[in-house]
Amino acid sequence: MENRQEAKKKIHLNEYMERLLEQRKHEVRKKDPINELNERKGEGLTSPSTMTTTEETRLLMEYIDRANIFHLLENNEKRGKSLKLRKFFKSKRNQQVEIYSAIGTESHYKEGKVSTVGRDFVMLTNLKERVWIPYSVIQSANIVYGIPNYSNTHQHYLYDNNLRTKLLRQFGETVSKRDLLKQQFIEETLKTNLNTWKDTWVNVWISSDVKKLGKIIDSEDKLIIAFMGKKEEIHFEEIRYIETIRLLSVFTYGFKNYYKK
Repeated sequence: MENRQEAKKKIHLNEYMERLLEQRKHEVRKKDPINELNERKGEGLTSPSTMTTTEETRLLMEYIDRANIFHLLENNEKRGKSLKLRKFFKSKRNQQVEIYSAIGTESHYKEGKVSTVGRDFVMLTNLKERVWIPYSVIQSANIVYGIPNYSNTHQHYLYDNNLRTKLLRQFGETVSKRDLLKQQFIEETLKTNLNTWKDTWVNVWISSDVKKLGKIIDSEDKLIIAFMGKKEEIHFEEIRYIETIRLLSVFTYGFKNYYKK
């Protein structure tokens, strides 16, 4: 009863401040090397984000992020798969990967360097071509056997102050003019990405038996490609795989069609 009465007893601000200051006198203070260094530089103090060390916090954040993806995958397989693939390809940007995908009833294999990671697709590049693969058809993705799983060694030691000012004051205009900045700040869809590749000759797989060749004309509502004056409209939901082709292949294909007629 006495303890309850003491808990209910009101404490005035002056009395609370006296108790708090008394507790601080007996408080064991831990040495903070980060704030100590900041204080020497005259940059002021900063509050720690957690009770643990910075590297432990980083590892914990990565663990929570991955755990959330797998939890989402259990409840929403389609969305979880997209997030899982995006996370994987972003960690392998500019590295060599292999992708197994399904085109109709056939399995398809592709190997290349991760060039662009979009909201619903990944773009790979190699010495011969550039390919776009929607996440919906990817069955498995992995690093290539025999190639080390390395992290990007490039660090930004040199800062472009002019670019930094533009990003702060004219963010939308600056980012929209550079493809690298688009990939850094905006996750493009397949539709918007293909719109930047107009006049590029491509092969578009609709299924294992249906493949259409043409030059990209537009990709606003549908992907529109043209070959020998004939336009083809393709719904984005139908696209299973897109691959660039060389002009020599275009001429060869055109001659074959001409002699068939």
